[in-house]
Order: sequence, then structure tokens, then C-alpha cells
Amino acid sequence: MFNETVKSLRLQKRLTLRDFCSQAGLDPSNWSKVERGVNPPPGDVGLLERLANFFGLTGADKLAFIDEAAIQRREIPADVAENAILQKALPAFFRAARGHELTEQELLSFAEDIRKLHTPDAQ
Repeated sequence: MFNETVKSLRLQKRLTLRDFCSQAGLDPSNWSKVERGVNPPPGDVGLLERLANFFGLTGADKLAFIDEAAIQRREIPADVAENAILQKALPAFFRAARGHELTEQELLSFAEDIRKLHTPDAQ
């Protein structure tokens, strides 16, 4: 979870909470609540990118860091939610995750949508 990840990254840099907050421009009291999971992670993608850069995260690690924050806030990352294929496929996924059986046609449609995600020319 984001709170555990960010605390681990801070500790890897051997920073106290106060030192980290001072360097990152954060309020120690509020950030302590984030690290303990009392408050949700920040929703400001700019702040999350700045923190990822602070921790030296790049590429997939940076994206995973930002995604973890969204997931812990119980949100779908904006760039994913805006994807037209996923807007069509996610309702089927949600039904399946809730234990509702998908019809064969819904399952085939869902599989086709997922295939399109991994085949840029098919979009």
C-alpha cells in the first residue's frame, strides 16, 4: 500500500519524518497520518510526481508509486479511467469481481477489449 511504500522509501533515504517533510515541503503532522494510513495519500498528481522524483523513482516504478496512491484512495488512476476501451471493459470486470457471472458474449467482449489494450494497431 502507498503508506507503507512511502514510509519505506523515506527510511531507505535514512530520513526522519521531520527531515523528510522539511526537504519535501510537507507538513509533518499531516504526513505522519498519511504514512500511518490514517489520512489518504495525496490526490495531486503533481505532488506525487515530485515525491517520486525525490525518491529517485523513474519509469514503471514512478507510475506504480502514483497508482498505489490512487488505489489506496480507492480511485482508478485518471489516465486509466479516461481510456475508451477500459470504460467499456471495466463494468464487466466490476461485475465479475463482485461475483456476478458474465455471459459468454460479455466474457468474449471483455477478452477482446483487453487484447486491444496490448495491440496498439487494433485500436
